Amino acid sequence: MRVLVLAFTVAFAAGYQVNFAPEFATGKTYVYKYEAFVMGGLPEDGLARAGVKVISKVLISAAAADTFVLKLVDPEIFEYSGIWPKDAFIPATNLTSALAAQLSTPIKFEYANGVVGKVFAPAGVSETVLNVCRGILNMFQLNIKKTQNVYELQELGVQGVCKTHYIISEDAKADRILLSKTKDLNHCQERIIKDIGLAYTERCAECEAGGKTLNGAAAFSYIMKPAATGALILEATATELIQFSPFNIMNGAVQMEAKQILTFIEIATAAVEHIRADVPYVPRGSLQYEFDSELLQTPIQLLRITNAEAQIVEILNHLVTSNVAMVHEDAPLKFIELIQLLRVARFESIEALWTRFKAKADYRHWILNAVPAIGTHAALKFFKEKFLAGEVTIAEAAQALLASVHMVTADLEVIKLAEGLAMNPKIQENPVLREIVMLGYGTLVAKYCAENPTCPAELVRPIHELAIQAVAKGEIEEVIVTLKVLGNAGHPASLKPIMKLLPGFGSAAAGLPHRVHIDAVLALRNIAKKEPKMIQEMAVQLFMDEALHPELRMVAAIVLFETKLPMGLVTALANVLLKEKNLQVASFVYSYMKAMTKNTAPDFASVAAACNVAVKILSPKFDRMSYRFSRAFYLDTYHNPWMMGAAASAFYVNDAATVFPRAIVAKARTYFAGAYADVLELGVRTEGMQEALLKIQKSPENVDRMTKMKQVIKALSEWRAHPSSQPLASVYVKFFGQEIAFANIDKAIIDQIIELATGPAIQSYGRNALNAVMSGFAFHLTKPMLVAEVRRIFPTTVGLPMELSFYTAAVAAASVELQATVTPPLPENFNAAQLLKSDINIRAAITPSVSMHTYAVMGVNTAFVQAALMSRARVHTIVPAKMEARIDMIKGNFKLQLLPVQGIDKIATVFVDTFAVARNVEDLAAAKITPVVPEEFTAQTSRETFSSKISSFASSLAGDMSVSSEILPVDLPSRIVRKAFEKKMCAVIETFGIKACTEIESRNAAFIKNCPFYTIIGKHAVIVEVAPAAGPVVEKIEIEVQVGDRAAEKILKVINLSEEEEILEDKNVLMKLKKILVPGLKNSTAASSSSSSSSSASSKSSSSSSSRSKSKAVGKASKRLSSSSSSRSSSASNSQSSLVFSSRSSNSSSSSSSSRSSRSRSLSKQQLYEMKFIKNHIHQHGLSTGRANSKSSAYSFEAIYNKAKYLSNAVAPVVTILIRAVRADHTVQGYQIAAYFDRATARLQVIIANLDENDQWRVCADGVMLSYRKLMAKIAWGIECKQYKTEITAETGLVGKDPAVSVKVAWDKLPKSMMCYATRISQYISRVAKEYGAHLAKAKNVRNQIRLSVAAASETSLNVVLKTPKRTLYIFGVHFPIALPIGHTAAELESYQSNWADKLSYMLTKAHAAECSMVKDTVVTFNNRKYKNEMPHSCSQVLAQDCTPELKFIVLLKRDQTEEQNQINVKIGNIDVDLHPKGSVIIVKVNGVEIPISNLPYQHPTGKIQIIQRGEGIALHAPSHGLQEVYLDLNELKVKVVDWMRGQTCGLCGKADGEIRQEYRTPNERLTKNAVSYAHSWVLSGKSCRDASECYMKLESVKLEKQVVLHGQESKCYSVEPVLRCLAGCMPVRTTTATVGYHCLPADSNLNVSEGLSSIYEKSTDLIETAEAHLACRCAAQCA
Repeated sequence: MRVLVLAFTVAFAAGYQVNFAPEFATGKTYVYKYEAFVMGGLPEDGLARAGVKVISKVLISAAAADTFVLKLVDPEIFEYSGIWPKDAFIPATNLTSALAAQLSTPIKFEYANGVVGKVFAPAGVSETVLNVCRGILNMFQLNIKKTQNVYELQELGVQGVCKTHYIISEDAKADRILLSKTKDLNHCQERIIKDIGLAYTERCAECEAGGKTLNGAAAFSYIMKPAATGALILEATATELIQFSPFNIMNGAVQMEAKQILTFIEIATAAVEHIRADVPYVPRGSLQYEFDSELLQTPIQLLRITNAEAQIVEILNHLVTSNVAMVHEDAPLKFIELIQLLRVARFESIEALWTRFKAKADYRHWILNAVPAIGTHAALKFFKEKFLAGEVTIAEAAQALLASVHMVTADLEVIKLAEGLAMNPKIQENPVLREIVMLGYGTLVAKYCAENPTCPAELVRPIHELAIQAVAKGEIEEVIVTLKVLGNAGHPASLKPIMKLLPGFGSAAAGLPHRVHIDAVLALRNIAKKEPKMIQEMAVQLFMDEALHPELRMVAAIVLFETKLPMGLVTALANVLLKEKNLQVASFVYSYMKAMTKNTAPDFASVAAACNVAVKILSPKFDRMSYRFSRAFYLDTYHNPWMMGAAASAFYVNDAATVFPRAIVAKARTYFAGAYADVLELGVRTEGMQEALLKIQKSPENVDRMTKMKQVIKALSEWRAHPSSQPLASVYVKFFGQEIAFANIDKAIIDQIIELATGPAIQSYGRNALNAVMSGFAFHLTKPMLVAEVRRIFPTTVGLPMELSFYTAAVAAASVELQATVTPPLPENFNAAQLLKSDINIRAAITPSVSMHTYAVMGVNTAFVQAALMSRARVHTIVPAKMEARIDMIKGNFKLQLLPVQGIDKIATVFVDTFAVARNVEDLAAAKITPVVPEEFTAQTSRETFSSKISSFASSLAGDMSVSSEILPVDLPSRIVRKAFEKKMCAVIETFGIKACTEIESRNAAFIKNCPFYTIIGKHAVIVEVAPAAGPVVEKIEIEVQVGDRAAEKILKVINLSEEEEILEDKNVLMKLKKILVPGLKNSTAASSSSSSSSSASSKSSSSSSSRSKSKAVGKASKRLSSSSSSRSSSASNSQSSLVFSSRSSNSSSSSSSSRSSRSRSLSKQQLYEMKFIKNHIHQHGLSTGRANSKSSAYSFEAIYNKAKYLSNAVAPVVTILIRAVRADHTVQGYQIAAYFDRATARLQVIIANLDENDQWRVCADGVMLSYRKLMAKIAWGIECKQYKTEITAETGLVGKDPAVSVKVAWDKLPKSMMCYATRISQYISRVAKEYGAHLAKAKNVRNQIRLSVAAASETSLNVVLKTPKRTLYIFGVHFPIALPIGHTAAELESYQSNWADKLSYMLTKAHAAECSMVKDTVVTFNNRKYKNEMPHSCSQVLAQDCTPELKFIVLLKRDQTEEQNQINVKIGNIDVDLHPKGSVIIVKVNGVEIPISNLPYQHPTGKIQIIQRGEGIALHAPSHGLQEVYLDLNELKVKVVDWMRGQTCGLCGKADGEIRQEYRTPNERLTKNAVSYAHSWVLSGKSCRDASECYMKLESVKLEKQVVLHGQESKCYSVEPVLRCLAGCMPVRTTTATVGYHCLPADSNLNVSEGLSSIYEKSTDLIETAEAHLACRCAAQCA
């Protein structure tokens, strides 16, 4: 019974349970008042905002079961653009009237249990109006759970499916239900959002960990009245807030606020009136927002489009007519307007426009540049049809297709169009167009997949098929193209087809060239962004495979690191490097890891931490590897508070330690607003180019030569040729991760270019161009461009779209007018040489101009209304130039006249302003624009505006609440006062009558919050003006150069001696005469000179004889310079000169030297630091022989200088340069540069003077060649060249035995600014000295003097010492890029005579040659590894050879056992050269014919091989054949190969590839660890014991004599490395022990020696044991 009662009780309670879900009863009409607005701007009051407001009555009634009708009654639309909250909304009456019919049209919707279902509306209702209705329906969307009051779920709404929190409570007293729900718009399962122009960016999740650039949330509050059938919504409010800042919203952001208020009014009995029955209701989607024409509507302007075609024509007319002479300031905005109209226009209208204007060049140009920016399939379709119809040129098609591919929005229709275009025969005929279209196809697929995660694999299948066909046909270039397309697409489905082309993953890879493997790995980079784990697994396998080419492994490492390796993999790589044999790979990966440790970008923070650990595991010895080894460089900067940064990486990939790297890749990445993009990447490969440029172009076709070479090779055991380097250079360019162009350059292409450049066609073209210039021509170039269009559109709760967008458009133009005349007139078939005998006059006017507009917008953007916050930047530059040039080659005159351009003062303007704008399409004239920071914003207004914040601040303090950083302090009201920054800077060049001014003005919002975002918002202006200065008008600026005998005629200002200088000069002459007439005075003067420590007696007497203080000052200055110079002169003269030197040096260099010696007890080290410079020459000038011997070179210079201070009185100028302003009042202003040369004294003087008569400021530069080994110069400047002066001495000499050059700069007084810059430079040098291996020491050197000494330590290295007054900097062993023409190099260069190109090539190749040497039995390889070579008796060994199939040279070594001397045989070109000692000389034989030493040097007929005598030995040089030098004397032999042969040699000297860990490679490329086995592998085996060479040994595999148990089984073992053994019938006389590897077989296996041992050298090594190797053999008389 109790159970029954309980059941009845529960049933009764359930029957009366309140249903919280809203319910609309049948037969009733629910009337609500609805108000909603969207407002955008800064959060602070008192600033401008923009918004839209909608007010209406909302009627809802039931139409059928679960189907209801919604109707708006009396809707009104308002606009807002004003100061918030002071200004009011303004009614948009015209817009309301225009949309009244649509707004008043009832719509139907499904509604059950508080959930909105499908929406129905007539087709005449626009999507924009329907979205507003969806915003109202969104208020009724309530997912109420009966059993829970607090819960969360992913709820469908107008903005998509987003995370929603519900809180339900009940007010029993008021009989009300209170419901609150919030939407987190950052966590949506399906967010309605549309991105345009962001396909090339990648989201940086790690960057957003510390802040966001876009944030949003919505909150809904409901008051409902419960009822039996369902709750009645009495009031509902919704508030949505979205914040955005490109620099992190934590540092200030602009915000968009949307608010909705729905208030219940009444329940009416009358049903909602339906529209006519003949107008059907069609399904229009669900509650979710649907995009409409806002995708075609640019947010920066609103157009009322009535007749698109007519409006396009109007805009075209404006653009063509307004941008003729220069770019109109509003041209970019008009160009964007043209693009918007083309987007709206039908395809037929665009074709009609093209038909109308294609014959008009100006209109055609604008159309071709605007159509790609349409961004739909129409653009691609347009260019496809026009190109196939032959209406556009190849150049126009290439430019348009490239732009279209990257601007078009990718969809399936566009991709289908691109595929058809790529397969079109007409496109395939042109390599450039095919490359653009193919790469573009991959880009379109990548863009489509970026927006559609479920990207079908069918999109890349056609490329897969092309790749398969290309591999099957062996079309390598086609394979490379397809790989690049797949790399652009980055589709995971391409992974398997790419893997098949990689070694170790597919059988087809073995037959493909190395560069295909490289491109295949690089094609994985974009796939790695989507599938990093899969790419990591593959790339690790490639990297670990030591058999692969080092470059391929390094490229795999690049891909690996881009996948953001975890700690485990980075550590694994470090562990591999510890045992890595290839130093190129080790150097590259280590440098990459070390560079990554300095990373600051958030996305690679984990990689940086892992690399930090890995670097500590690795040995620091990798840091000491030379620049020839591969390196990775990485540099970045990231500012976390602003979420901005940039990174740059560069990869230097080498494989044989050559000077020219194999490949260089450089990449730049930017971080901005929580995303990153690889902006630019450039890759260059130079494989084989160095060899192609420097080696002999074609080896002589000599059958006998090749036969001899092959006979030698055949004697080597299992020899294998290295792959020949194909002369090839390639380059590729990537923008935003997409490859847009690439080019492969081989020798055939280079030959074609050379043929074209030297052929008759280029000469004809040049002649036609010159004729065109002479007849005069003018042209105008205009280039419009939509540089950037980035948009993000998403709905608000109101149903209106919110847009964030960034636009940049630019228009550049240049007008050129050119006219040339030639006197006398040229004949029809003239040549260029005739121009050298003509008078040429050229007139030119050039007006380049650029206008660029950038817009950043946040706000509402629809086809009917716009309300947004907009920041606009406008840049406009005009730099006109008008000039006339005249060249008279006969008279040696050149004149350039710069003529003034009238009417243009402002050459550059930059305006930036931020404003709130509201406008509607029905009343565009009433658009309202309000500056965000109003100009009338006074301090009083500021205080009133922010008084509420100050009050809240005070109340928060009283309530002990936390203080927000947004609240302004009470005691600092001055901070809220806006202060404008205004500054004007002007500079006047009076000489040329030019005045330049820069005016800067800035008003911003930084007074509210000091952050970058608020600093940008406001109004900024920069204006640069260039105008004529006040004073007489300057008609033109003239630059004239006159050379030759007529230079004197152009002198306008003659520089003469002043009155004081004339008196001084006369006194000097009298003193000289007195010395000659009175001999005793000469001795006393000399004695005075020797006892004086500061000056010479002659100058002292002349100084004392002067009566003017000014002359005394000048004299003392010159005496100090003379004394300082004398005291540092050479002591290698007679005794009197030595006496002078020693007495003077006590005060100068000797004192400082002795003080330094006292501080340092190590004299040898001190001498090393000072690098004592000794002169090895005698100057040629002097008044007499005695004086030349008794006086220093400084005296000779002073004597020459004092004899004629200004050469203008003695010789005519050789060059005169006039730079002057031609004024209306005929006043001479400007500068004159005159150069004089006195052949008698080898003196050059250059004087720069102002043409103004009253201006005595000038620059005087004097230089004298005292001998062929010494130059002295004096530079003086200031008033009459007396204020400042310096003395420069450059001379050659010796440092020890090394040739050296010394440059000394001494001064008395320098300008303060110059001293300041010198101090900064000195400090910079001090900071970076250690980084470059320099040593810096403090020292007390000679005051006011800098000395640089450079000594040639060798032909390719220098020792450098720089001495400043307080420091000594020294660097030893600085590598010089070319061999200096000293020592042996100077002698070797004599054969090239006057061929400077060959000389330079020789010095370059010699400096970078790899050297191998052998002294006695010790060999030092090209890689500088030393080992002992136990040479076999009478058998030749390959010392070094070209191991490519070309076989350019072979150097053979043989030991003469009788004389115990080395013999050399060189096979090169078509000759055999034998070098061997005979007695105390080296004998030379060429093709068996001995050449006497007296006949050397020997020059090969081709001129590319020479043999010379050097010292006690003979040297052979053939750098163009790859052999830099072979040298032999009685004690040593040397072999040098040129740089481009590195990695291509083999023999006892090694490969010259820098891989010291892989030095011992046998002819079959097996790596052995034993030097004896390695050396013996390069022995040329004997054929029989009757051989005339007396080589009775051969290389063979030997059996291990002892029994071996391997893996528990008895085995017999055979050597996998050849061992030197005597021929059959011969017995060993001398043996040695060699350690070799053995391969073992089961003891019971049957091994056919003749067959089994033939492939033994390919077997693996099971154990390493010693074997007996024979070095000398004796054969029996009866041997076979």
